[in-house]
Amino acid sequence: MKNNIYVVEPSLAPLDEFVELLRGTWDTGILTHHGPLVQRLEEELCKTLNVKNLAVVTNGTIALQTAIKALELKGEIITTPFSWVATISAIKWEGCTPVFCDVDENTFNIDPNKIESLITDETVAIMPVHVFGNPCDVVAIELIAKKHGLKVIYDGAHAMGSSLNGASLLEYGDITATSFHGTKLFNTAEGGACVTKSEFLINKLNRIRFFGHDDNKEIVEDGFNGKMTEIHAALGLANLRYYSTVLKDRENKYLKYKEELSGLDGISFQRLELGRINYSYFPVVFESEDLLLDVEAGLNEKGIYPRRYFYPSLNRLLKIVEYQSCPFSESLSSRILCLPLHKNLTDADQIKIIEIIRTFFISKTS
Repeated sequence: MKNNIYVVEPSLAPLDEFVELLRGTWDTGILTHHGPLVQRLEEELCKTLNVKNLAVVTNGTIALQTAIKALELKGEIITTPFSWVATISAIKWEGCTPVFCDVDENTFNIDPNKIESLITDETVAIMPVHVFGNPCDVVAIELIAKKHGLKVIYDGAHAMGSSLNGASLLEYGDITATSFHGTKLFNTAEGGACVTKSEFLINKLNRIRFFGHDDNKEIVEDGFNGKMTEIHAALGLANLRYYSTVLKDRENKYLKYKEELSGLDGISFQRLELGRINYSYFPVVFESEDLLLDVEAGLNEKGIYPRRYFYPSLNRLLKIVEYQSCPFSESLSSRILCLPLHKNLTDADQIKIIEIIRTFFISKTS
């Protein structure tokens, strides 16, 4: 396995630090039900991110579902087709209907200029995605939402570590849902969180994730089991100590890719217009799908495995949604490839990837 280079590997604290955090759990026997490590993780995440209210949950998909349920949404939710399937899975599982709004072909985010034409009497919310940690145009989206009386839930699965106007990107919208999956900058193996500025909503989110219990253990909400375990919280606390190091490492590697690959004829990169991104992914857009497949095959031959995030465009998953035309997303999804980018990627590995790609383009033009 270690001879191959994968698109992502988890950033993990030393094993002994994780084990040390688990000793207290073994002593108390508390494994779940908002135990002391979960509470501590929430407190430390709030401090690290400088956010007011954060509720950790089982995973990022459950975070989205919890947000939809907390806002009591039933109807159409306008979202992006350029995302992972969990974005629409959460909408459908909560009894709502995803309506796809095409993306800006440069930022890869939902195009605010296309949202209003999709609003109907059934529309209840907008669910944009901060794609690869790149901030959406939150000002334009907020204006549209206020004008039409809609809620805004951000799918911030990629957004931890990104900021806008000096604030964490997770604090925008009515609620932002994020992911702590093993592929993310910060991980708890599986996990996620909901972030909101609203005291009313954070209390509701906390109840929903615990079967609808209030502080008196009475059922007062239509909830479910979205609790994070003490085991996952322990891993999160261990990993959080290295969060800033991981963040800086990604930035350095991202900028190296950008410097070395810029200028090659036939590829382009995501346009970063607003705020500061977390450099969590390095997407490359090829001028054609054939060119992407040729480069991918060349990398695979050398044991290097990039990934086609996100392919296919969600509006083309015809077994679970009705087709809605989104030409920019469909074109983008067929031509985009994310290169390996993680803490375990060595300088030699990255140079190897860069040289393979550069050699391919030089040979193509010679």
